[in-house]
Amino acid sequence: MADSEALPSLAGDSVAVEALLRAVFGVVVDEAIQKGTSASQKCHYSIQKGAAFLGLGTDSVRVVKADERGKMVPDDLERQIGMAEAEGAVPFLVSATSGTTVLGAFDPLEAIADVCQRHGLWLHVDAAWGGSVLLSQTHRHLLDGIQRADSVAWNPHKLLAAGLQCSALLLQDSSNLLKRCHGSQASYLFQQDKFYDVALDTGDKVVQCGRRVDCLKLWLMWKAQGDQGLERRIDQAFALARYLVEEIKKREGLELVMEPEFLNVCFWFVPPSLRGKQDSPDYHQRLSKVAPVLKERMVKEGSMMIGYQPHGPRGNFFRVVVANPALTCADMDFLLNELERLGQDL
Repeated sequence: MADSEALPSLAGDSVAVEALLRAVFGVVVDEAIQKGTSASQKCHYSIQKGAAFLGLGTDSVRVVKADERGKMVPDDLERQIGMAEAEGAVPFLVSATSGTTVLGAFDPLEAIADVCQRHGLWLHVDAAWGGSVLLSQTHRHLLDGIQRADSVAWNPHKLLAAGLQCSALLLQDSSNLLKRCHGSQASYLFQQDKFYDVALDTGDKVVQCGRRVDCLKLWLMWKAQGDQGLERRIDQAFALARYLVEEIKKREGLELVMEPEFLNVCFWFVPPSLRGKQDSPDYHQRLSKVAPVLKERMVKEGSMMIGYQPHGPRGNFFRVVVANPALTCADMDFLLNELERLGQDL
């Protein structure tokens, strides 16, 4: 299934495609974060939705273990592939993540690519959030190995703050794979006898046919700011995240979940009533209830908006994503001061 030459024969008969894929499917995906689910269901929800849309069924998605920092464990990926094959399934896709939703983790792409190469699997990298880091000479090492991916998803509307929506799917394949998969050659839309190169009719390459020209927004922004301008934006975000981390360390009642490697700064606000009581049997249960209360208060005050969530065994904590290029150190100070003000009576 990793062989792109097998795809053209599948494109014409959707019923046959569904039947065949059901018979051979065995997807291996990395452990990212699924919003609103328990710790046992941590795949990014888009992976399961994609399996459902394809008629493969969400049960066909296999979850690979992640380490304490949220990174895929390559040894477990190898184990999952072996288990799938032993059960008679045919794995064909590994979906790694560069910049997970909650912890901002970057999977070890080189090691994952080695596994995929050994087993002949398609490697897809979800770099929707973290892909823009490639524009920074200082931080692009986080994406080492991404050049070995067969496909990469990237959302410039996230870290680069391009206008919504701006998404790209990058492929190693240069044989017009998308058109071979999706092209219907509808004569009333995509006439083949036009005076220009009909390969320019990109509507016959995508699922939705009509759509906005996302790349124009990216091109205009890149043209205006240049490589150095976009690099400064990324480096500034990293510097601001580091400032926030160091300020959290200085203040009583604020506790980092872990040292971030990206722009996701995750921490608990420990209210006065819980400070020094880490050994209490109900400490973590009580701490988990703090973030929802503070979120309600900040929303009703209209002062700010911060996301929170649990992660595995960790109870609810705040997640500040420092990506807005208009943010300053003063905004970070305000954020922490406001949390302390809103939570001083808890």
